Amino acid sequence: MAIVRVCYDRDMFTFLSYLFVVIGLSVLVLVHEAGHFLAAKAYGIFVEEFGFGLPPRITGRRFGETLVSINWLPFGGFVRLFGEQPAHEGEAVSKVPPARSFSEQSVGKRTMVIAAGVAMNFLLGWFLLSAVFMVGIPQTLTVTDIQQGSAAQRAGIQKGDQLLGFPTIADLTAFLEQRGGMTVPLRIVRNNVEQTVSAVLPIPPAGTDVHLGVYLVESGVPQLSVGESITRGLSDAWEISIGIVTALGALIMGFFGHGAAVGGFVGPVGIVTVAAQTARQGIVYFMQLLALLSLNLAVFNIIPFPALDGGRLAFLVFERLTGRKANERLEAAFNTIGFAILLLLIAIVTAHDILRLL
Repeated sequence: MAIVRVCYDRDMFTFLSYLFVVIGLSVLVLVHEAGHFLAAKAYGIFVEEFGFGLPPRITGRRFGETLVSINWLPFGGFVRLFGEQPAHEGEAVSKVPPARSFSEQSVGKRTMVIAAGVAMNFLLGWFLLSAVFMVGIPQTLTVTDIQQGSAAQRAGIQKGDQLLGFPTIADLTAFLEQRGGMTVPLRIVRNNVEQTVSAVLPIPPAGTDVHLGVYLVESGVPQLSVGESITRGLSDAWEISIGIVTALGALIMGFFGHGAAVGGFVGPVGIVTVAAQTARQGIVYFMQLLALLSLNLAVFNIIPFPALDGGRLAFLVFERLTGRKANERLEAAFNTIGFAILLLLIAIVTAHDILRLL
């Protein structure tokens, strides 16, 4: 009976973890599309549809003048604006005044509507990082490698272990300084299980430090004040975004160079798997991951590729520079082709994720 109860609790915990992940990832999409929606509403643009997932449609309900739909493909979402696509003219929304058409707005207003989704994802990443700094994550030292024949190796310390009780490497160094030749207990966490090991420290030569024989990296987040958290959250969000741009550029160059970039991408299956594992560690760790995913979403969408926000912005840049609009049907064709390529890429990366899990 006890075994059945343990298994039930474990299954329920796993289910709740995945449910939590689905809700969290849905929030990222909701925030992005809400950026487009709110900006369009602010300029008086008629919003035809607010979609969760990608067509074909499962169901929909009209709230006010906007249809809110649930769609079959759970890869993101969309906001459909009146006048955004040539095919939408002359539909049931034809009674909408032309002044409320997206295509009739100035380049500046259309740019703001399109960029609003990216901006909202960046703001969400900033907010979540700031919240993490306000709460803090217990600071520990993680072992990245072990010196052969060292006190750490003899004590049974392994790569990946976390040393508890020492927020920084300097704290551990100060602890070891006066304990040469002594046997000291060290608390470690291995596979989410805490245990204590005993390390016999060597007596160092005169004028040298006591060494445990480990290579370490500091992990965790110090708890900061509200003001410090907001400032640190903004600077980290910006630095992370720049890092994502650099890494994405390297992946793209690698793909065109030798076609080996697919392994560097993680699709929906991989994201959900990693997020579920992170959610089991605690809400703060999950918030940190969501912040990273939100910033990734912001950077990815700004890429000047058809069907992405960046691709649509590229057409607006062309319009600003030339003083004339791009051919609407040509733009729609580019977006359709880009969308098909994105779906194909998602399918390839998802298959790669599944094979990696097998």
